[in-house]
Amino acid sequence: MKSLDIDAVNAFALVASLGSFTRTAEATGSTQSGVSLKLKRLESLLGRRLVERTPRLVRLTRDGEAFLPHARNLLAANQRAVEMAPAPARRFRLGVSDHAAGDALPSLLGRLKDARPGLAVEVRVGLSQDLLASYEAGDFDAVIVRQERSNRGGELLTDNPYGWFASPSFKWEMGAPLALASLSPTCGVRAIAVRALDKAGIPWREVFVGGGVAALAAAIDAGLGAAVLARNVAPSGGIDIGGKYGLPPLPRSRVVLHARASDPETSGVLELVAALFRRK
Repeated sequence: MKSLDIDAVNAFALVASLGSFTRTAEATGSTQSGVSLKLKRLESLLGRRLVERTPRLVRLTRDGEAFLPHARNLLAANQRAVEMAPAPARRFRLGVSDHAAGDALPSLLGRLKDARPGLAVEVRVGLSQDLLASYEAGDFDAVIVRQERSNRGGELLTDNPYGWFASPSFKWEMGAPLALASLSPTCGVRAIAVRALDKAGIPWREVFVGGGVAALAAAIDAGLGAAVLARNVAPSGGIDIGGKYGLPPLPRSRVVLHARASDPETSGVLELVAALFRRK
């Protein structure tokens, strides 16, 4: 009877979730060549090619797509067998800034659930400064926050420029107040926008406040006003009007992971979380 290597099956499931040999190696503390070798052995045992890999793309073959649910079921069964008895799912408390993930957050969490089926993830979305304060108070295992200028450390995940995003139909007469959409008055990104406008001597008026990045995207699409957003969370239908209207330059958006690992299992989860957000 053929026996599957659990480590190889896990590497395959991670490649399917992350779409990258590099990210899989980071998430497992391995190397790209080690991941590749595990997949080759698995494919040889099954007699099927599971993954197509080119310099720019990693994707599952039809056989890989068919094998994926079986692989995830096997990993979940293996975890139950290792634990020897039903037990409460392990909790992982994660705080995420809306400006760090935007509407991609549910799909990222879905990939995390697929890769760690026995993990109970508790997520809270909020403002970066509030999440950091809660993390320091011990309320989270990890937080992913926007961090422009800080000496608080953390692991850099992504670094994207901000832009002045608006609908293609948006019009603004220079000299008139700029219609501004933003989150709450305590939002750091709002502070960046207001500071830049005030320094440039550009008048502004707030036409939409609060509701999260998804609501800001809806306000932009409706043509209500312009909003400062990082490019990775800006709505697909929005355009950067900064150059067109001579709006002031903006800093870059640094997305940082702050985390504490009390055991090897938590360390593994954190490596996977970092890999998922870097892929985004």
